[in-house]
Amino acid sequence: MSVQVRDYMVLSVEHLDSEDTVGHAIDTVTRSRHHGLPVTDHRGRLIGFVSTKELLRNANHRERKIRDIIRTGTYTATPDMGIDDVARIMFRFGLRDLPIIDEEGKLCGVISNLDIVRSHFERASPAKAETLRKLLSERYHLPFTYRRGLVSIAKLKPTQWKVYEDELEGRRYELERGFAEPVLVVEKGSQWILVDGHHRALAAREMGLHNLQAFILSSEKSQEFARLEIGLERIAKEHHLKTLDDIAIDRASHHPLIEITTQLIRRVEPEDAKTSSGGP
Repeated sequence: MSVQVRDYMVLSVEHLDSEDTVGHAIDTVTRSRHHGLPVTDHRGRLIGFVSTKELLRNANHRERKIRDIIRTGTYTATPDMGIDDVARIMFRFGLRDLPIIDEEGKLCGVISNLDIVRSHFERASPAKAETLRKLLSERYHLPFTYRRGLVSIAKLKPTQWKVYEDELEGRRYELERGFAEPVLVVEKGSQWILVDGHHRALAAREMGLHNLQAFILSSEKSQEFARLEIGLERIAKEHHLKTLDDIAIDRASHHPLIEITTQLIRRVEPEDAKTSSGGP
């Protein structure tokens, strides 16, 4: 079954009433993270969308009604539309947010381009789990399966000895906004071996979370598997990794991905700053 808008849309939607004033709308948008807001009538039906540009054009007329400055009609989607179809619409028209309406035309949710990205990552996670399942099955000649469930962060045994502070900060940002890409864990006896998601696990723990969504791989022949020492365990042993506390946090270097994506940004030295007028 294809992934639908209803699986990722946000149900609690900031919006404006058509009878609200421009001044109220400007104050509301200023306090929010949005670049515009849906506009509904007194029945809750979506009638349009007001952008910051439209509000700026009318900034000197704060008493005007929103209904008098917006163009009625806007791009919309329904909860049962496919997420990929909606992604194409948003890409084609350069939309950050897309209002979702029900059969009566009432505003019932919103989906953002960040939600689209989140859906992509979450759909990629099962592929990672399947790849690891095949690898374990071939290497140890045992049948493996995976399931999705919650794991205790405190019980995770790491296999990565270093993480990067900038990536850790990025993961905190994602978690704060509801992007909880599942970690990848191997269940072996009483051990929960963390394969993928060390930054996520540490960020979640720092935020006071106790559990994380995970794809959990386990063998149907659990007793036989428990007697083996797998490569992941040897890595943990070599680096003296028992809990997340044993992971070093590199605060001086950039995560490789961040390093690649920022390498064209000019780093102005103190002497350059005195003579430079700014700019890349």
